[in-house]
Amino acid sequence: MTETTHHQRPLLTLKIDVDTYRGTRLGVPNLVRMLGAHRAGATFLFSLGPDHTGRAMKRAFKPGFFGKVARTSVLEHYGLKTLLYGVLLPGPDIGEQCAAELRAVRDAGFECGIHTWDHVLWQDDVAARGAAWTLAMMRKAAARYAAVFGAAAATHGAAGWQMNGAAFGEHDSAGYRYASDGRAPLRQDGALLDAASGPHRLADAGRVLACVQLPTTLPTLDELLGRDIDGVTITPANIAAHLLKLTAGAERDHVYTLHAELEGQKLAPIFEQLLVGWKEQGYRLASMADYYDKVKDQALPVCPLSWGEVPGRSGQLIVQGKAR
Repeated sequence: MTETTHHQRPLLTLKIDVDTYRGTRLGVPNLVRMLGAHRAGATFLFSLGPDHTGRAMKRAFKPGFFGKVARTSVLEHYGLKTLLYGVLLPGPDIGEQCAAELRAVRDAGFECGIHTWDHVLWQDDVAARGAAWTLAMMRKAAARYAAVFGAAAATHGAAGWQMNGAAFGEHDSAGYRYASDGRAPLRQDGALLDAASGPHRLADAGRVLACVQLPTTLPTLDELLGRDIDGVTITPANIAAHLLKLTAGAERDHVYTLHAELEGQKLAPIFEQLLVGWKEQGYRLASMADYYDKVKDQALPVCPLSWGEVPGRSGQLIVQGKAR
């Protein structure tokens, strides 16, 4: 295959959210091995402060939360100990205790970036917080990343797809050329609602931000498992086929968000099926840096900062709005 042909292939960008101490210790090394075997590019986005996963139980009062928990077997995937962190057990400091594991990902040749400082705190609070709180959290994560890796982070992907205007502005201040903080709008079956969804810049408070957003364009496993879609219940046995149906034809680039706690552990066989299937469909398995390199010279649409719902996930997320 020539280099030109290589770059013309559609990209299936793999964005890996690492939410927990357990996911960092167990899921991340498994994913590094799997991706290496497939010669796949990917971007690992790390939670760098305390694991306070247990505090997420306050979401129990939000609509749709119990349905998601029941469908995705949270205890099975995250483990009892993780669900007690920050409640009955002290939350381990991921960046401090797992620094060697984080550097091993970089040393294996994968792009690394920032997910958040405290996953639960960011996901639950950032939408209602002001600039001072937001910047303090982001800069704490950036400082820890630099301490672990010896260099500043180049990119970011928001925990829970939750952001605010100050957070997006901080991307420009930090010098990020690209990030993946939001979602493309999806239909109930997970297909794109708008074929024009994809890389864009954001307009907020009267200014257009420089940082390019690379939104997630496919549903996640936990958004699909257990749901009834077109009369079929999505199970571990058919979920890979469902996702591969959404990418069949390899007509466009995609961003797929996976989780070290899911695809890196009990759902690894499903991810293996996806990797094989996407390569057979003609995709190049890529990092966020690869995707940015492909689109950076294009005239990208400018979209307003907007919120919306994604089928299978509770609450409002950052969802790509209509271009101006």
